[in-house]
Amino acid sequence: MTEAGGSTGPFGAAHARYAPGTPCWVSLMAHGLTATQDFYGGLFGWEFQPGPHQLGPYMRALLDGQEVAGIGQLAPDRHLPVAWTPYLASDDVDTTAETVRLCGGTIGVGPLDASAAGRLAIGSDPSGAVFGVWQAAAHIGTGITGVPGTPAWYELTTFETAGVRKFYETVFGYDEEAAVSADFDYVTLNVAGRPVAGIHGVGPALPRDQGPHWTTYFEVADTDAALAQVVGLGGHVLEPARDSAHGRVATVADPEGARFSLLQGVR
Repeated sequence: MTEAGGSTGPFGAAHARYAPGTPCWVSLMAHGLTATQDFYGGLFGWEFQPGPHQLGPYMRALLDGQEVAGIGQLAPDRHLPVAWTPYLASDDVDTTAETVRLCGGTIGVGPLDASAAGRLAIGSDPSGAVFGVWQAAAHIGTGITGVPGTPAWYELTTFETAGVRKFYETVFGYDEEAAVSADFDYVTLNVAGRPVAGIHGVGPALPRDQGPHWTTYFEVADTDAALAQVVGLGGHVLEPARDSAHGRVATVADPEGARFSLLQGVR
């Protein structure tokens, strides 16, 4: 993992339009919408507003009045994994979706309009990892980062970076920076020279019941205190807190099993 871009001050960094390829939004589809709001509201201090209605029962999470993430409700007959899905910015989601298909990926949803908010598609890379594509209109995406309760980093865990790095480079135009290590398979994805996401190849260590997947890291003020909150709210600790070069990190799951990571950055 590397830095996702710093804060501009104590109130975080406000965002205008996101450059293509930049993770610009993250969304969770859950079974119990109210209970899921209670969990994340208790953990991150989020408040919620409904919409857009084209996405079914859907709530936008707000922090200090700024939109930071979305939580939707799965239809009762949709037995899909509950997971946080990052959306990557695009100036033309239809062209991006076609490029995904041409490069060996799949498009499972869309492209479709989300009211006046924008246009989206949901697809997967050749290894099966799911991601979204967002073409902004009225809704640019996450409105603020760099403060607790906001997305801080996005990372794809897969078998090996060689299998998918060319896909993401071709579809989204990333510049890549590989880790200089014989025993650490990691590629940082850059947009205009700024790191925005990473790909981590873990080989046989990839859980059989999970497969390749994207993980969202949310910033917290105190990782250890946040872990206690997760447990108290009915969630689970999957990987205990540890210190890294980028801060104190842990991996957890909400009560429905959606995995995400907590990051207390280096100050």
